[in-house]
Formats: sequence, structure tokens, C-alpha cells
Amino acid sequence: MHKPVHDTGPGPHTHFGYQSVPESEKARRVADVFHSVASRYDLMNDLMSAGLHRFWKHFAVARAQVRAGMKVLDIAGGTGDLARAFAQRAGARGEVWLTDINESMLRVGRDRLLDAGLVVPVAVCDAECLPFPDAYFDRVSVAFGLRNMTHKEQALAEMRRVLKPGGKLLVLEFSRVSPALAGAYDWYSFNVLPRMGRCVAGDEASYRYLAESIRMHPDQDTLAAMMRDAGLERVQYFNLTAGVAALHEGVRLS
Repeated sequence: MHKPVHDTGPGPHTHFGYQSVPESEKARRVADVFHSVASRYDLMNDLMSAGLHRFWKHFAVARAQVRAGMKVLDIAGGTGDLARAFAQRAGARGEVWLTDINESMLRVGRDRLLDAGLVVPVAVCDAECLPFPDAYFDRVSVAFGLRNMTHKEQALAEMRRVLKPGGKLLVLEFSRVSPALAGAYDWYSFNVLPRMGRCVAGDEASYRYLAESIRMHPDQDTLAAMMRDAGLERVQYFNLTAGVAALHEGVRLS
């Protein structure tokens, strides 16, 4: 397994996978990754997770408990899986926004929602500076997007800001796998995933970044603490598939 490479150049730095890069570069590099994989994103997710990502998302939707008339914000919504489920539950009286910082991903998600007969508002926006008023949404979700954000603390604070008192944030993300599976998981991540990306999506580097970005993401307890620091309460998490993924949730109480 590769180790982090540190850049000692001037200015604030952050991680892009195992590389240390200037903060100003990370958003562009992440954008390049998702522009590259957008058209094969769902196919690769099915192959990489043996379809388990659908179960993880189904669990997140169930925990969200979206009801008719609710307002929901799906951040980094990609190809629209969660937004579609939320829109079906919120109904005509509800309001579900599909957002992503990456236009290529958002375009795929919008088209798939339209194909399903769902017309929802979409917006290209940065989770660290959301273009929505305070206390507007009943639910905010982000699935497999938080680890790509440069300033996670700022993004979490923004998610809390736009929640109504009593509203819930749900963060579904790859997390820290059980130690008993760590060796096999690392071998799969750094040997099989990049080759699969090369063969199916024509992009080995993006899937090596995926494996690296998961290792650099905060573990379950650290992310829970970050959510509390952002002002969320009743924070808890659920490990999924031995911690390959985890669903964190927190409530804005005031």
C-alpha cells in the first residue's frame, strides 16, 4: 500500500488521496476525477461493492424518514439515487434539491430523475458555501461526498446552518473497516479497484484516488466528534458491512 506523499511548498495544503496538495488545487483535482468517471459511475459502484452500495443507500433513506411535504437537500448527490427516493416520499407538496459541485455528475443525475418522471430543482454548488437560507430544510444528506471536501468542518457547519431546528443531517460515507478484514480490504482496494477502473471506466488513477481518499477520511468516532463540534446533537453512527461504510446522523435542536 502506498504511503502519503508530503509537499513542502508554500501556502496551506490538504490531502488529495495520499498526496499533499495546495488547498486551491484540491477542488479542481476532485472535479477532474468525477468528470472522468461520471458516465460509468453507477456501473462501477455496482461492480466495486457487489451491489452493496444500494443497500447502504436504502438504509440511509429509511433512517431519513422523509414524509410528504418535507424539504430535503441532497449534497454531492451525483447520479441522484437518494434524491429520487426522497422526492418520491416528499411528494408534490415537498421540495427536494439535487446538488453537486461537479456539473458532469449533476447532469447525469438530473437526466435520470427526468427519466423517472421526477422534476426537481438542481444546482451546482459548493457544500462549504451553500446558497440556501438558514433553517430551510427538514433533512440534509450527503452520500460518499464528504471525504472529497477540502474543509469538512466548514461543510458540516453549513449543513447544520440550513437545517431547521429538529432537522436531521445524514452522512453516508466509506469508513474504517473492521481490523479483521483490513488486510483483505487493503489488497482489494489497491490491486483490484484500480485495474477494474482501467478496464471498465478507462481510468485507473481515479480509482486509486478513491482507495487513498477512503484511508485519509476521518474514522467513525472522529467524524462523530466533528459533527458535534459543528453544533449537531444526538449524533450516532451505524457501521455497514463491517465498517466498509458508515451512516452518521445528527440533529439540529436549536
